[in-house]
Amino acid sequence: GSYWYHPHTASSEQLGRGLVGPLIVEEREPSGFVHERTLCLKSWHVDEQGAFTDFSVPREAAREGTRGRLSSINGVSLPTLELPAGQLVRLRLINVDNTITYRINLPGAESRIYALDGNPVVPRPLGKDYWLGPGMRLDLALRVPVAGTELSLRNGPLRLATLKSVASTQAAGDWPPALPANPVSEPNLSQAETLRFNFEWAAVLASPNQSGPARYWQINGQAWDIDDKACADRPIATLKKDGHYIFVLRNMAQYQHPIHLHGLTFKVLDSDRREIIPYFTDTYLLGKNETARIAFVADNPGAWMFHCHVIDHMETGLMAAIAVV
Repeated sequence: GSYWYHPHTASSEQLGRGLVGPLIVEEREPSGFVHERTLCLKSWHVDEQGAFTDFSVPREAAREGTRGRLSSINGVSLPTLELPAGQLVRLRLINVDNTITYRINLPGAESRIYALDGNPVVPRPLGKDYWLGPGMRLDLALRVPVAGTELSLRNGPLRLATLKSVASTQAAGDWPPALPANPVSEPNLSQAETLRFNFEWAAVLASPNQSGPARYWQINGQAWDIDDKACADRPIATLKKDGHYIFVLRNMAQYQHPIHLHGLTFKVLDSDRREIIPYFTDTYLLGKNETARIAFVADNPGAWMFHCHVIDHMETGLMAAIAVV
């Protein structure tokens, strides 16, 4: 699957300065894709001279998160990417941004989704767009049009890159079969224990005279203290190894939260805001005022981070530890 790496120390600054990158785990057998490109999407907190600006601004951290102003793919702003005409190309899109949720769309293109967040799905058309939150990944298959054609890879109405088809001597192939499923345990919903998690603003916002880190966000009334090394010793939930669980995720704010669980893969079951085709993932983009259910088998013991992947939401309280014992 398509993954990525980044630090969790001084995260907003270290990710903001570019300490991120793709980590690709290839299939055991040929996937059927002859061509592939990995595209890391990131905006940069820079001014017009190219100097870094603040990676996290309190006013924005308490809202949607602090946005960068210069978009890029693989570190290049508005690149032109050449792809072989007539071929099926696997595009691995990885959102390595601190904050931005991209509305991925490819107008006029023939494309299908093959995997979400490192986990294969039954191939289906991309459709109008796909909302790719920070930390999330999208594997697309694109049938490259005839030579000389240009497509626009966009974030909503904004162009991120130009995809230009160039002459190819290879014969065009058919759509590859679905990728082989990852070895993930299937949760048994009839025996699963249900736990509920509310993602919300902290009751009291930071004052100008507050010492220590700001706390704007909380999970079930608890705001993570990024400076308290003992926080991980006080998990918000303790799960039995190999137990089956349903988490009810409720967003009580008007801003989106890509909720990420370390160490475990979960199955998205349903949502009160959208139709869900159940799928496995490690991150779910929880929309404003949305409630969604996820399920998994707690088969990986340890203390695991459970957090929003908007970095300055995480650093201002929207994180907890989940223990599997």
